[in-house]
Amino acid sequence: MRNHRETRRQTMPNWLLVFAPLAIALHYFAPSHYALIFASAAIAILPLAGWLGRATEQLADRSGEGVGGLLNATFGNAAELIISLAALHAGLQDVVKATIVGSIVGNILLVLGASMLAGGLRYHEQHFNVTGARAQATMLTLAIIALVIPAAYSVLVGERYVGGEQALSISISLVLLAVYAMFLVFSLLTHPSFFLGAKAAETEEEKQPWTLARSISVLAASTVAIAWLSEILVGTIEPTAHAFGLSNIFVGVFVIAIIGNAAEHSTAITAAMKNRMDLSMSIAIGSSIQVALFVAPVLVMASLLIGPHPMDLLFGKGLLLAVFVAVVITGQVASDGRSDWLKGVQLLTVYLILGLAFFLTPQA
Repeated sequence: MRNHRETRRQTMPNWLLVFAPLAIALHYFAPSHYALIFASAAIAILPLAGWLGRATEQLADRSGEGVGGLLNATFGNAAELIISLAALHAGLQDVVKATIVGSIVGNILLVLGASMLAGGLRYHEQHFNVTGARAQATMLTLAIIALVIPAAYSVLVGERYVGGEQALSISISLVLLAVYAMFLVFSLLTHPSFFLGAKAAETEEEKQPWTLARSISVLAASTVAIAWLSEILVGTIEPTAHAFGLSNIFVGVFVIAIIGNAAEHSTAITAAMKNRMDLSMSIAIGSSIQVALFVAPVLVMASLLIGPHPMDLLFGKGLLLAVFVAVVITGQVASDGRSDWLKGVQLLTVYLILGLAFFLTPQA
């Protein structure tokens, strides 16, 4: 009976796929209903992100530990990357930057906080590999430095060097991509023991593998569908935000970021409820590292080709402050190798406070 309930709970989100044809139909036949189109496209992306994540996991299981880790690093934030590329093509660079920050903050405050809360309500205390957690927290600190330097450079140099901010952003992006590649080598090849944790027993139903053809087909179909719906979603961001009196920054930091990381949210919380905090920590913090050191630099480089004008790494003060406070409290939480429900509440409280601040931020 328990297995039946778990299977049903896993398949229920698939019903949300009915919103995909609804969003497409509204986009072509009722384009003035911006809010309804935005909501339909956003809801439809949620189950598609889940299928994308499942296909990636299946390919990773088939490819072995090293290649599997690389696949997860590449496709773990695929939905968000696709949405950001669509926004970049539309010239919504403020939304792209807000989405980057929202994903970093959301993963280490909302996802990790909800995981610790959910796991802490079931277990009195949970433990994780403190060495790996500290290594990941240090990588997040490096990401903060990379985001702060362009802003500091802009203040110091100002208009004395035209094009300097863009040149610096491209240079830092290349450095971050190189460092991320080294982090993959460190975590997957030279020091994998730092990131190992207890492994929960899997049922036969959970271990049934997909064929290679099915995995690739689901991955391709999900990617195409998310790309199509992302184009529709991005086209309604500004009018929807204006209609509800919200800023593009709030939509990017909290709405789009949550949608783009939907698959990781549920996986991390489920892992914590199975007393697999190492996996939950790896998903939450690791995804933020991916965004900061891989997705953001890729978007900067992609803007040279697809955007109306190049994007830099010059983030606003509010966005930088949000990432800074999130990384600081996450470093403290990850420093002792244990978690409980109160730590989860503390992380969620910071996320709520940031949400209120951005919600009350007026439109530009």
